[in-house]
Amino acid sequence: MARKAGSNGRFDDAARAGWLYYVAGRTQDEIAAAMGISRQSAQRLVSLAVAEKLIKVRLDHPIAVCLELGEAVKRKYGLRQVEIVPSDPGSDSATTGLAEAGAAEIERWLKQPEPLILAIGTGRTLRAAVDQLPPMACPQHRIVSLTGNISPDGSAAYYNVIFSMADAIQARHFPMPLPVLVSSRAERDLLHQQALVIPTISLGTKADVTFVGIGEMGHQAPLEVDGFLQADEMEGLLTAGATGEICGWIFDANGQLLDNPVNERVASIPLPSRDTSCVIGIAKGKRKHAAIRAAVQGRFVNALITDEDAARYLLKA
Repeated sequence: MARKAGSNGRFDDAARAGWLYYVAGRTQDEIAAAMGISRQSAQRLVSLAVAEKLIKVRLDHPIAVCLELGEAVKRKYGLRQVEIVPSDPGSDSATTGLAEAGAAEIERWLKQPEPLILAIGTGRTLRAAVDQLPPMACPQHRIVSLTGNISPDGSAAYYNVIFSMADAIQARHFPMPLPVLVSSRAERDLLHQQALVIPTISLGTKADVTFVGIGEMGHQAPLEVDGFLQADEMEGLLTAGATGEICGWIFDANGQLLDNPVNERVASIPLPSRDTSCVIGIAKGKRKHAAIRAAVQGRFVNALITDEDAARYLLKA
């Protein structure tokens, strides 16, 4: 994955290219494709890794640990791709590092010349990643929100990121003009039949790539803190085994959607098929470890961006 300019970013790229070449046994063409760069750039990065003595018997750079963890998580859970960023020992909840990695991956997809549909979920980490995106003109792409844009009090949902993307990315954006949660399944079905909503749902199901946050469940979880669920509703979900959520869809520790009335009220578009879409989950933090594991175990996502601590948890689980 290409990094931004700068000596540290350059060495990160060289370390990554060196690891892929000398440890993973990738060809320079494969490295170029994986990092979104030209073959000549891949060759120069491999040479830089040697010249700067990043390559010895093993890669002499902190990112080597992240690469090895990523490969191990990818193999264990059968994921398409895994990006691991260093954990911040001073903060378990800060999005630093994760937001930058998420932004770089979103940018890589947006730079593709062929038209694609990019679906986007919601959440604090995803919002932080979108805020890192540089201004880009890519009118060939369509960007669609998987979740409703309206909070319980009728205001715009703050962590719905489609509008933040529209500020930076020149493309056609398709928000979901619905609440995050509605009052009943019948109301959800009725709203999904509205003329303004049908095109958005159709686009969302055909997404080429999807970026979603992975949320934990509990009384400090965003679904309750932001007013979408009441404390007694959350308590009932926890008693039923709720472990995590993606775009409001709540699942248990085994990655199975809960058979619960709350899930019948979710107005979000169901996640695109993991057979046809690269669905990338972005999350970190100890409070989310169980939710992240459940999401990859249940195949809600088939790609992951997380940190070292979560990767080690996934490998031990």
